[in-house]
Amino acid sequence: MMRYPTEALWQEIVYLAYHLHWPLDDLLDLEHADRARLVRGVAALNARAWEAVRSQ
Repeated sequence: MMRYPTEALWQEIVYLAYHLHWPLDDLLDLEHADRARLVRGVAALNARAWEAVRSQ
């Protein structure tokens, strides 16, 4: 079985913890696919927010 790279895992955890303010244990308990989906969702929200700022 191939392991997910530790540095990539921590980058995802830090990103989600910063934006969602969830406890570390909750983030570590997520399945990879769920965590990746959350990362994409938060990134999309950030992109929309920045686009709104730029268009003002």
